[in-house]
Amino acid sequence: MRRQLWCVLALTACIAVPAASAGTVPPGASARCRDGTYSFSAHRSGTCSHHGGVAVWLSAGAAPAPPAPTPQTAPPALVGHTVLLGRRTRTAGCRRGTEPDRRCSPGAYYSALTATIICAAGFRTATIRAVTESERFAVEREYGMAARPYGNTIEIDHIVALELGGSNDIANLFPEPGSGVANYHVKDRLENRAHDAVCSGALSLSAARTSIATNWEALYRRLFGVGPAG
Repeated sequence: MRRQLWCVLALTACIAVPAASAGTVPPGASARCRDGTYSFSAHRSGTCSHHGGVAVWLSAGAAPAPPAPTPQTAPPALVGHTVLLGRRTRTAGCRRGTEPDRRCSPGAYYSALTATIICAAGFRTATIRAVTESERFAVEREYGMAARPYGNTIEIDHIVALELGGSNDIANLFPEPGSGVANYHVKDRLENRAHDAVCSGALSLSAARTSIATNWEALYRRLFGVGPAG
């Protein structure tokens, strides 16, 4: 993580803190979430529900537990194998845009992450998210970019979202802009809506994966009734 967030969940307010102070527990925090944020909830019910769950409960004056190590690969027994939604025919000179270059980034998902799994109450994307910095840099080089962090201006995003059982394979990653009409914030909204549609039975998981990989903006229009708007 480039930065750590202290979140007052009841007020949905977050304070960005430089990574150098990541070991500091903010006064009054009641729990550290799995994504590194802190909750100030007075009740345990629902704490960190949008942040991967509770990593550790904190008592007043207690020193923070060391953060859990970031996984480098998702456990094979949990996710199965990667299934590509198309052939990767290029690994350089990829075209940047709001949609991925399908020649380089056709999209991919994990075979074991069925609708039953991803719709289960205990499913958390934090348990399968495993994209290393070196893999992000490799994506950037394929798309003709300098290999470096880009802050909030670019996100190396999953094409088939983790919420839909997307893979961490490079075939499922592309550099997505942080501004403009169709940016990664907008696609995040789509990912949540698509997950809800799958779990409600309104959309099959296969169709959701194929549609978001083929043209996520078209799927956005289908599920929201309007075009993407940043």
